[in-house]
Amino acid sequence: MQVKNDPEAAERKTLFHRVVVDLALQMRWSFLPPLMVYFAAGVSGLTSVVGAFFLKEYLDLSATFIAGLGFWAGLPWILKVPMGHVVDLFWRRKALLILLGAGLIAASLLIMFGLVSQPDRMDAVFPLETWFIVALLLAPSGYAVQDIVADAMTVEAVPHTDDAGRPYDEQEQRAMHTTMQTLGRIAIISGFVSVAAVNIWIFSDTESLSRDARLALYARVYLIALAIPVISVSGMVLHTLVQRRRAARGLPQAKPEVATEVNWQILGGGIAFVVLSLVLGTSDFAFAQEAIFVTSFSIILYLIRHLIKELRPEAARVLIGTATIIFVFRAVPLPGPGLTWFEIDDLGFDEQFLSILSLITSVLALVGLLVLRPLMANRSIAYIVVLLTLAAGVLSLPNIGLYYGVQEWTAARTGGVVDAKFIAILDTAIESPLGQIAMVPMLAWIARNAPPDLKATFFAVMASFTNMALSASSLGTKYLNKVFVVTRASVDPVTGEQISVADYSQLGQLLIVVGVITVAVPLLVVLAVQSSAWRTTE
Repeated sequence: MQVKNDPEAAERKTLFHRVVVDLALQMRWSFLPPLMVYFAAGVSGLTSVVGAFFLKEYLDLSATFIAGLGFWAGLPWILKVPMGHVVDLFWRRKALLILLGAGLIAASLLIMFGLVSQPDRMDAVFPLETWFIVALLLAPSGYAVQDIVADAMTVEAVPHTDDAGRPYDEQEQRAMHTTMQTLGRIAIISGFVSVAAVNIWIFSDTESLSRDARLALYARVYLIALAIPVISVSGMVLHTLVQRRRAARGLPQAKPEVATEVNWQILGGGIAFVVLSLVLGTSDFAFAQEAIFVTSFSIILYLIRHLIKELRPEAARVLIGTATIIFVFRAVPLPGPGLTWFEIDDLGFDEQFLSILSLITSVLALVGLLVLRPLMANRSIAYIVVLLTLAAGVLSLPNIGLYYGVQEWTAARTGGVVDAKFIAILDTAIESPLGQIAMVPMLAWIARNAPPDLKATFFAVMASFTNMALSASSLGTKYLNKVFVVTRASVDPVTGEQISVADYSQLGQLLIVVGVITVAVPLLVVLAVQSSAWRTTE
């Protein structure tokens, strides 16, 4: 009997080719060094579960204060503006910047190791909260420095011609830049996957551990995490080897087509922002965060206005509309740490289960990036943001339901199958592919349009603008946590005495308000931009 052709099988083969084969065919050796730096950033998630539990159980910091810390932790990413220009000016010395970032990351990990292994000795020098804040600021500073270099490396990693010397057309360039940025997100998420799996193994059977044994386990995790700076430095070593191999074969090495000149407007504006941040950040000014945000936002807008003069007028208008949509999408507030505290205290989520959620999130985000890469290459950013906004609104409902006890109703009618953990896993499984998607088209657009002599500067300024959205999100989160106060139970790591009690009575209202803002604000902004002269089809 003759078997007829199966159109569905052909379609599946076509989809597989688009999702996997095409991605593999576009892979280049030049992509690997920046991917290793991105992978190291993903591996940083190794300490996220430990940090959340240590913060909740042993440090007497309010949800409002912690939300405020999120603002300060985001500042190093805004400092990418002057650092990006420095990278362009000293591109041949970029290895030293990778080493600097690795040193800052290692210092943060060693401080946290000391906090969990020798809290009494650390407390004798500075309060534990002070050490924690220092570590919290050092780590993102190191990752930001390395990210600047990696971003610029992704621009030059994409070839302009094929092996025969034929220039790639605009569509081929767009596809390869999208692939490069997608692989960058994949590298980060692959790091998340790796450490989530390790965390599941590390935190097995932690329920029976004593307080001292639990802290010793936390300390071991921070020592293991010292592999993170080693990975990023290895990426730069590989980059050097690749460039030397090209030189030995008589091939041109990757470098700017023209020398970068000092732009004092960009460098001076960035330095002014750094000085202002340090002065206000170390003062007792009550509205230091707000003042820094407004001032830095103004400086970045000034720098963007200066940079877009390097673009065609049409491209400049598209960039403004695209950046505005991405900014607002990322600026919506979050519930803050209170949701995680509630899951630990009331729902019984332990370190191992949170690690399982992290693994599910990372694996499905990885799959989502692969499957949705054709969508990102062919659909506009406005379309993608609307899609993600609607999805975020729907996916805020399970957390609200868990707070109000929907798991008790579902468990009673399913023989205990659909309990709190089942709902959390289901929600995570649906949500996880969406988080990394919005930035890929934006990064690819920046990479395609960045002037060759200002690639790091261009990336840094635009990335800083979108990262300012995270600072706005942190401020919004802080304000909401001032209105809806949430507290958790914690004990002193030195004496073991209880220092605070749990109160989640206002958490439900907080989750509802956050859900409404998450949907309404981005949709209104997309509608406004797409109806204006800054309409984007990118």
